[in-house]
Amino acid sequence: MNKPRELDTSLLDALRALLGDRVTTSRAIREHHGKDESYYPYALPDAVTYPHTTEEVRDAINICRRYRTPMIPFGVGTSLEGHVLATSGGVTVDMSQMNKILKINALDLDAVVQAGVTRKQLNEEIRHMGLMFPIDPGADATLGGMASTRASGTNAVRYGTMRENVLSLTVVLVDGRIIKTSRRSRKSAAGYDLTRLFVGAEGTLGIITEVTVRLYAVPEAMSAAVCSFKDIGGAVNTVIQTLQAGIPIARSEALCALTMKALNAYNKTTHQEQPTLFLEFHGTQASVAEQAELVQEIAREHGGEGFQWATKAEDRNRLWSARHMAYFAALQLKPGTRAVSTDVCVPISRLTECILATAEDIERASMPIPLFGHVGDGNFHLVILIRPESAEDLAEAKAFNERLVKRALDMEGTCTGEHGVGWGKKNWLIAEHGEAIELMKTIKRTFDPDNLMNPGKLVPLD
Repeated sequence: MNKPRELDTSLLDALRALLGDRVTTSRAIREHHGKDESYYPYALPDAVTYPHTTEEVRDAINICRRYRTPMIPFGVGTSLEGHVLATSGGVTVDMSQMNKILKINALDLDAVVQAGVTRKQLNEEIRHMGLMFPIDPGADATLGGMASTRASGTNAVRYGTMRENVLSLTVVLVDGRIIKTSRRSRKSAAGYDLTRLFVGAEGTLGIITEVTVRLYAVPEAMSAAVCSFKDIGGAVNTVIQTLQAGIPIARSEALCALTMKALNAYNKTTHQEQPTLFLEFHGTQASVAEQAELVQEIAREHGGEGFQWATKAEDRNRLWSARHMAYFAALQLKPGTRAVSTDVCVPISRLTECILATAEDIERASMPIPLFGHVGDGNFHLVILIRPESAEDLAEAKAFNERLVKRALDMEGTCTGEHGVGWGKKNWLIAEHGEAIELMKTIKRTFDPDNLMNPGKLVPLD
């Protein structure tokens, strides 16, 4: 995807003078930073740096800008659309060693962290305070990376996405300026909303070094449930009717029969291998019991059966851990394959229609395609399993994804609900946003006139 090249020795000398042995050109480390969880070919950076402070990020950016060298921010490499691939070579800025929790404001329900802090690290730190950070994309991603891709996950139906849960950012721009996008107050009408501009910008406008996030009190009671259905439509309609009835579920995941088969094999579980809902309720003991009873009645109306409840923390964690393994479990359905992941999201009133049409398309496919997703917010995923060496498989997968994205756009949905655009979906932005894409290009060129910040991602400049 990119042509190998050698960096100017003066550039490397300047970076090493700044960071010492936290600069490397090792082939193995560059390979690690030249891939993510997507199926795209490796695209290696020419060097990798490990800053520890915002000021070191600034100084590294100033050096790279002086030598007109691209910069690619990197968290832990769990992205799914080629976000961290060095498609034009350059220097990867690995934020994983910027992993300090700077301040926990328990009374204000927020925390300030460096960008390399992971969600599990933060939750471990605040658990004894009775607090939690609920955004859970599955992978133990860094909060800087989650902000950059506007991540969400299984809790989004109740707690929202990173867009709603980032209060402020510290960002280093390509010209070396360090800006703070907002104060810690929960709302502000002062000026442009720069925080939201950088949340989801995928490192194309600057490098996030600190994140201020919302925290939440751990609910008094939590209860999770598993319920199977004869068809996927019944599972999805149960969630839609639940939301339309105003019942505040915290998590809702629909999984097709093939996904359940994969989960059972991978996790050694014994769930019914039918379309299934995973649900969770948060609140007081009384409200959780009431919510669960109401949802159970709705599920029965749509063919739901075999409710299994998990109220102990270890049982709930085991259930959701199994769900988070769906991607890796799917890969074991056909060992040796790679996954083409999809990520459409539609208005919930069109969700059943979209999923049923997609299920019909899956029946005509030549490869296994598990389906699962956070149906409470209209988002679902497919894992299209392709043989890495097969051009035919890749062509079929791309054609399938094109039909899926077009179907979602025709229903006033989006090509990506949470994975982001990266390298893989930027051409769909034109179909989705129309003339607004020109404004996005203008913003990119204003912030980054030489296209040095994660070039080739998000906005299709070429």
